[in-house]
Amino acid sequence: MSPTTIMWIIFAALISFMLVIDLSLNRKSGRVSFKKAATWTVVWMLLALLFGAGIWYTMGQQKALEFLTGYLIEQSLSVDNLFVFIMIFTVFGVRGELQAKVLKWGILGAIVMRLVFIFIGAALLKEFQWLFYIFGALLIYTAWKMAFSGDDEIEPDKNPLVKLARRFLPMTKRIRGDWFVTRRMQLWIASPLFMVLLVVESSDLVFAMDSIPAIFAITLDPFIVLTSNVFAIMGLRSLFFLLSNLMGMFAYLKFGIALILAFVGAKMILMMLGFHIPISLSLAVIVVTLALAVVASLLLRKPETDELLETA
Repeated sequence: MSPTTIMWIIFAALISFMLVIDLSLNRKSGRVSFKKAATWTVVWMLLALLFGAGIWYTMGQQKALEFLTGYLIEQSLSVDNLFVFIMIFTVFGVRGELQAKVLKWGILGAIVMRLVFIFIGAALLKEFQWLFYIFGALLIYTAWKMAFSGDDEIEPDKNPLVKLARRFLPMTKRIRGDWFVTRRMQLWIASPLFMVLLVVESSDLVFAMDSIPAIFAITLDPFIVLTSNVFAIMGLRSLFFLLSNLMGMFAYLKFGIALILAFVGAKMILMMLGFHIPISLSLAVIVVTLALAVVASLLLRKPETDELLETA
């Protein structure tokens, strides 16, 4: 078997095994503690690094660096997702113990969507290379919007998926229990929790439009693109509960993420113009940018964020 085939098998086995463990340990809805979230965040990061080491051993240094760079890009962009998820849960009034269930199924749906997007995107970019210009410009525009525009308000009633669901499913006024859809008096009835799931999925669809083109600037190898995406997404739920109470500490993080998006967008355009930026330099830019954004956030934090540190 080829090295790529071996790593596909290892990846499929590892993710399947971890999904079984995750689903079995989290069958019931319950609040995720800070300690548990921190533990699972470290576990997923270590698994990603070990998998990257496996790629280095079987496929070489270049592929390993592409995986690590892609993973860092997806991980940093996923942090921006967390801000949106917090707003969604706040708007719908979703309690902490129910947030874990929504994120669990939302992440599974996100993996399926990314799988489809990645293989379609890779095929299109190989066939129509001028799409690199469009994707690069889109990333630069997204970076500018992220850095200089305010946060968009979440308006569930304007979400097309929510509108479509409400046309076919009666919905209860309040969240009752941890179910999404149930059958009562021969009618299927949806909980507002189901609408929350739809909004989460649709928001991830929007984020996929940014994150997937970003990693295509690093590599067109579907294996690297998919695996780096999945490892970042699988750790998203634990990262959410780890950082949800500390988001105010990282005021400058979105500017760092915006700078990374702008850099990746420029890299895509320059690549089409014949200027190739080495993967090692790309990785260094991403790491340094994230580090500076975190350090700036901690050094220049406002007094009220110190209270978050004490209560987290």
